[in-house]
Amino acid sequence: MFETPQFSAALPEIFLLGLTCTVLFVDIFMTARTRIITYSLTQLSLIVLFVITLMTFAWDPILTFSGNYIADSFSSLTKLVMIMLTFFVFVYSRSYIKCRNITGGEYYILGLFSLLGMMVMVSSHSFISLYLGTELLSLPLYAMVALRRESALSSEASLKYFVTGAIASGMLLYGLSLLYGATGSLELTAVSEHLVATDKVAIFGMVFVVTGLLFKLGAVPFHMWVPDVYHGAPSTVTAFITGAPKIAALAIMYRLLVQGMPSLMDSWQQLLIVVAILSMFFGNLLAIAQANVKRMFAYSSIAHMGYMLLGVIAATPEGYAAALLYGIVYAVMAVGGFAVISMLSKVGFEAEYLDDFRGLNARHPWLAFILLLCLFSMAGVPPVFGFFAKLGVIEALISVHYVWLAAVALIFAIIGAYYYLRLVKIMYFEEPSKMSKIRPAKDALIAVSINGLALLVFGIFPSQWITLTRTIFGA
Repeated sequence: MFETPQFSAALPEIFLLGLTCTVLFVDIFMTARTRIITYSLTQLSLIVLFVITLMTFAWDPILTFSGNYIADSFSSLTKLVMIMLTFFVFVYSRSYIKCRNITGGEYYILGLFSLLGMMVMVSSHSFISLYLGTELLSLPLYAMVALRRESALSSEASLKYFVTGAIASGMLLYGLSLLYGATGSLELTAVSEHLVATDKVAIFGMVFVVTGLLFKLGAVPFHMWVPDVYHGAPSTVTAFITGAPKIAALAIMYRLLVQGMPSLMDSWQQLLIVVAILSMFFGNLLAIAQANVKRMFAYSSIAHMGYMLLGVIAATPEGYAAALLYGIVYAVMAVGGFAVISMLSKVGFEAEYLDDFRGLNARHPWLAFILLLCLFSMAGVPPVFGFFAKLGVIEALISVHYVWLAAVALIFAIIGAYYYLRLVKIMYFEEPSKMSKIRPAKDALIAVSINGLALLVFGIFPSQWITLTRTIFGA
């Protein structure tokens, strides 16, 4: 007998697909002057989508669509965060893409399709839905990077992203096929029941799966695309890439490794330890050498992926909760940082070098303060939220007696604080090379203010988020 699908469980995805098609149809009839309608419809749809996802928040797991789809508290929370981040990135993007003659309709439609892929990813419960979501996430991003058509740098970055993304997808698919061959099942629960720790085919498949996922995260040694893509893409596209997709990649790593391959935990745990150490080492050291702020943030994102993996390595509910909290906090502070970069940029000029931030406090004190909060959060300076995110993953490691790994993470965190504080010094203690006026769009300024102040407020009162993430994993 065939199961009757519970369409209500997938209502957010169904609504998002419908509204994306609607925006696509409406944008066909828009001119450059009326394209604000496309933006307004997109943002209104995201607000409704957020409300629908909140109303259908699934505290009790719902497994439907023949075991291919799961709705639970983990997927519901990650979807809410990804929707919110997408909304804020679109606010930052409106004036940026308008001034650069980037087709707004294409940008928003590609972003919505990518968001749909992320939502399918975090609710996937089989290899089929997982791969479908992964590709639906990735393909629009390749096009978004190349939206600045007159820029050879953007075209090169898009091509590199596409090639490395195709390799990652191939490795992921090959690993999934090996796991299917070893277990005879595509559904994660059945896979976890049939996997044997001594099965060499399964271990071989697991290595390819982890490799594909690490490409998506941008962790060492699969990080080659990150600096070039972050540098070459328009700043608001970079903000989009560095936000919600990172949370989606973490979510699918949890689904595959923790829920799908618990019997292989010893194998993937040791693999992730090596990757985390290499990511923190190379990410922080290479970031110090950068004069380009976007490339500096790119290498720092590699280091942050290493910190985020520490929670997964702990392999406890507290560790998974800490990893999720770290992913959310990183996405918020990275999006805020790139938002400030986009607001300082002008037509024909990208504020991406350290000298472009010289004396920012004298030119626009509020933007300097918001960027300060984002930088302090990235560095893990209290009382900003990033401090508690780092503290959570370190506590999770210590609780499972990985004290040496926690000590290594602390050492790299101290090293990494240098390049963040260097940018703070340039903003506050050096004279501006030019006193050109900064006039960011009002809606973007309001949004980035909320973004930055949220890091401060939740850093002072972090218990609600910590309790929420731990409740989701039963910690």
